[in-house]
Amino acid sequence: MLIALCSLHGSPGVTALAVALVWQWPKADVVARLVAEVDPAGGDLAMRFGLPITPGLVSLAAASRRPQKPAVVWEHTQFLPGGARALVAPPGGTHARAVLCTLVAAQGGALVQAVSQEPGVVVLADCGRIDPGSPAEPIARRADALVVVTGSRADDLAHTAARLGDLARWTPRPGLLLVGDGYATAEVERELGVPTIGRIPHDPAAAAALTGHPPRERRRGARGLARQTAALARALAAPTPAGPLVPNTEVAVPGVPPQLVRQPDGTVAPGPQPLRAPPLPSAAAGKEWRP
Repeated sequence: MLIALCSLHGSPGVTALAVALVWQWPKADVVARLVAEVDPAGGDLAMRFGLPITPGLVSLAAASRRPQKPAVVWEHTQFLPGGARALVAPPGGTHARAVLCTLVAAQGGALVQAVSQEPGVVVLADCGRIDPGSPAEPIARRADALVVVTGSRADDLAHTAARLGDLARWTPRPGLLLVGDGYATAEVERELGVPTIGRIPHDPAAAAALTGHPPRERRRGARGLARQTAALARALAAPTPAGPLVPNTEVAVPGVPPQLVRQPDGTVAPGPQPLRAPPLPSAAAGKEWRP
């Protein structure tokens, strides 16, 4: 299974979420868990966990210039605490982008997708911020589920809403994960007309405690964030498909431009009524998850 995580604005903690999810992923029927850093802005995992840059994305990109079987990906991964593996990217944005472009040009993201389709394998692809033309886009397009991590204030939602139509065509299971304070979950769903798969607090200290930077003092919030991340992992692991994401036509969030609705005949035109996409099926769907 391939889960792509990305943002469209700012830095809402995509990498920390990817690591937390891979640790909290349901263990039943899973034999291998992998975090793939495919963020063109550069990787954080090598520095965070004291790992070398190679093996990693650099060595895999070099190997991908020749036809390879999916199993080659594992040769370029390293172990994280807890038994999961990581495909680490170099920290510099210029280097990481060039390496990712090489990988995508050679294989089009097919290697990452292919290894995720092996029995018992889940791959969390940290795509970072997806700007137009991002070299991580081919990998995100191949995902079984695309999680768009966004703040819930007006400026964050404005950037997200402007790209919803594009993201809806990338994957059959797109969904929003809201971070921090701002508009209520139900209000975002109603106004944008898109499914949300939950909400987590903006708590950098708690996130750090879960992803390799334990604080000097024990953080109570880390337990709550762990429970929320585990609930999110269970929702994503559920094999039930969701319908396509359909943007709303009447967006009332300040600064968010009106969206267009794709009609049943395939044409794109303003629709008179807001259309709603079904949320991802889970016990927590449509609810705000709190510690």
